[in-house]
Amino acid sequence: MNVASLGVVVRIQRLAKLLQQHTTVALRKHDLKHWEYDVLSVLRRQGDPFEMAATDIADSALLTSGAMTTRIDGLEKRGLVRRRRNKSDRRSVLVRLTPKGTKIVDAAINSRLDDANKALAGLPSKDRRNLADALREFLLAVEGDR
Repeated sequence: MNVASLGVVVRIQRLAKLLQQHTTVALRKHDLKHWEYDVLSVLRRQGDPFEMAATDIADSALLTSGAMTTRIDGLEKRGLVRRRRNKSDRRSVLVRLTPKGTKIVDAAINSRLDDANKALAGLPSKDRRNLADALREFLLAVEGDR
C-alpha cells in the first residue's frame, strides 16, 4: 500500500495546526481573533476605500450571510468597521474599514508577515517559491473537488 499521499496530507494538517497557534499569538498582540482578522484583511486587500458588500465578504470567507452579519456587528461595536446601505442595490450592505480598523489590521498584517518569515526562515528562497507554487496547485485541485 502506497501511503505517500497520506504523508503529505498529514504533514499539511500538522503544519496548519502549528501555524494556527502562531497566528493566535500574533493576533492576540492586536486584540484580534482569527475571524476578526479574516474580515478586516479581506477589506484591507480591496484598496482604498477598503469597502465591499457584506455578501462578498461572506462568500470569500465561506460563511452564510447570517454568520457574516453577526461578525460585522461585533466589528462595528468595536469601531473597526462601518456599514451603510448600497445606493445602487438597496438590498445590499457595504462594509468599510474605519481608520481605527485600518490601523489595527495593518499592524496585525505586519505581525503575521514577521511570523511567516520566521516560520520559513529555514527554507532557501528557491524552495519557498517552489513550495508556494506546489501548494497553490494543490489548493486549486482540492477546491475544484468541492
